[in-house]
Amino acid sequence: MSLRLDDMSADRSYPRFASPGLVEALADTPVVVIHGPRQCGKTTLAQTVGRGRDYVYFSFDDEVTLAAATADPVGFVGDLPERVILDEVQRAPGIFSTLKSAVDRRRTPGRFLLTGSVNVLLLPALADSLAGRMGIVRLHPLAQCELAERPPRFLEVLFAGAFKIRKAERLGIVLAERIVAGGYPAALARSTPRRRSAWHRDYIETLVQRDVRDLARIASLDAMPRLLALAAGQTARLINISALASPFQLSRPTIRDYMTLLERVFLLEELPPWHSNRLSRLIKTPKLHVGDTGLACALLGVDAAALKQDRGLFGQLLETFVVQELRRQASWNEQEIRLHHYRNKDGAEVDLVLERGAGQIAGVEVKASATVTAADFRGLRKLKEAAGKRFAAGVVLYDGETSAGFGDGLYAVPIRALWETN
Repeated sequence: MSLRLDDMSADRSYPRFASPGLVEALADTPVVVIHGPRQCGKTTLAQTVGRGRDYVYFSFDDEVTLAAATADPVGFVGDLPERVILDEVQRAPGIFSTLKSAVDRRRTPGRFLLTGSVNVLLLPALADSLAGRMGIVRLHPLAQCELAERPPRFLEVLFAGAFKIRKAERLGIVLAERIVAGGYPAALARSTPRRRSAWHRDYIETLVQRDVRDLARIASLDAMPRLLALAAGQTARLINISALASPFQLSRPTIRDYMTLLERVFLLEELPPWHSNRLSRLIKTPKLHVGDTGLACALLGVDAAALKQDRGLFGQLLETFVVQELRRQASWNEQEIRLHHYRNKDGAEVDLVLERGAGQIAGVEVKASATVTAADFRGLRKLKEAAGKRFAAGVVLYDGETSAGFGDGLYAVPIRALWETN
């Protein structure tokens, strides 16, 4: 089944700041893949960019299209129009080698625009077949700056160490509401928090029963939602496979494999530790973060009021909220920005370390409080010592009213500056 994009009516949508990178990739690369979790907006982005460029849309969620591609991949690809969008391409791995042959015969830029709800870098058939022929665009659920419809400048100001003294209104309960809402467009379109939570729960059930089942034939599929809920409660903490495995009658290697599956469909993500070759007293364990805080809150059964009352959980989910916002903003940056965490054996830690280009370092510490003291900069000062001349700036993000400098390239900055910096 195909549909020419110019015949489609446009849905209400927010700006997607991944669009320029996608357009740029289509201009010089034969195959471009948009990958990210289901329902994050991949299809809408592909159709929006494809509209007016003569792309024709096919979805492998359509069983007839999938059957045709599976039965005769050579004939299917050979009969495709000049420019096509192939949606949910992970469901038809048999066509990858055929796409390679088609590209090798004619390397027209932007010929194939693919979307996938599984990390394509972890699909050997796709990655190997299209190596050197494929551009990759990572799409996340909506960022707060996309919801605000304001192009992000936070990272630019952070690496320049150029935060100015200014006042801002506290978010208060609104911050908890943003955490609970998450960033999935379909959930945000629901009219009440209760309906959004129901969408999140249905989403998880459907994803586990469909995409996870497609990826691996596992014996204890019913354990996956429980494992995901347990992982949500461990977000923003160092990964502890033993703690995650203890409620289940499953081995630690099996739980590790299940965690990898959940990472492949973007429900969980690991934040690796930052280290320098000059340092030896560092914790080498990655941190765990859920892919979206709205999903985490639904799994944990908390609304905004309950979250605000549970200071421990609020602090964890706020850290994940900030990490995911900056992960999304970093994915649009012209320079590669790598995300890490920092923690040494003396207990000094920084929630998020951003490394740009050849090694410029910035640190972000997240506080759930409305005040900041000099003691809150202990981890950032240790990071500054470790990074040396590469250190650009460090900020403590908090739900307060004032942006202010604390000397030595260190700043206290209200959390809303993530999407309101101008």
